[in-house]
Amino acid sequence: MVWSVFFLLALLAIQKRLGEFRQLFHSPKYILMLLGTATLLGCNWFVFIYGVNTNQVIESSLGYFINPLLVILLGAVFLKESLNIWQIVAVGFAALGVLNFLWNFGSLPWIALSLAFTFSFYGLFRKMIPVKPLVGLLMETALLAPLAAVLIVFWEIDGTGSFGNVWKTDFLLIGAGVVTSLPLLWFTNAGKRLRYSTMGFIQYLTPSIQLVIGIYLYNEPFTSTHAVTFGLIWAGLLVYSFNAFQQQSST
Repeated sequence: MVWSVFFLLALLAIQKRLGEFRQLFHSPKYILMLLGTATLLGCNWFVFIYGVNTNQVIESSLGYFINPLLVILLGAVFLKESLNIWQIVAVGFAALGVLNFLWNFGSLPWIALSLAFTFSFYGLFRKMIPVKPLVGLLMETALLAPLAAVLIVFWEIDGTGSFGNVWKTDFLLIGAGVVTSLPLLWFTNAGKRLRYSTMGFIQYLTPSIQLVIGIYLYNEPFTSTHAVTFGLIWAGLLVYSFNAFQQQSST
């Protein structure tokens, strides 16, 4: 959170847009709305980091399977985005894949549900707030950074902190600010341009990439449950993509 603020500030300064950020302070209503989205974002980050660091990677990845379905549902309910028959078929394939994963998981996946609900509602609200993506993301991280800074100082005082001990770790922690900010920046940029339901299906790339990393980098097992789930989800993604291509070609 802290390094994200520095990175985004530098990005705005390079683009000579710091005036837009200062202008935002004249709109307390938008700052209050961004505080809400920042809270959702902070909760999402916390739950994800907790899941990964307590060896619950599979349940964490499940959240990113559920998230696109929620995104499509929210787009239909709140943004009145209608789905044609082929898009409904695609959603059906993806829903079956997620249900298969849930059925074989064996318990209520609270980490997965928390990740899915916080990020899908974050995306919905950010799409509806009339603030430019980069400026809004800087405000969100700036609102979260003071709490993060207090925690960093507390951990450094009690000796459990990680910053300032090994330069390689420091480099990775600083870099985490960049790799945290850029995807969110691109996500909010895309949110202003695309249908929310379309963004939902694109987000199936995230757990698919996580699967590849899990298998080939961390040697996690690829079970029949994964095979069925991914087969159904990618079938839905192909149907949705082909339908979108046809619609674009006909316009």
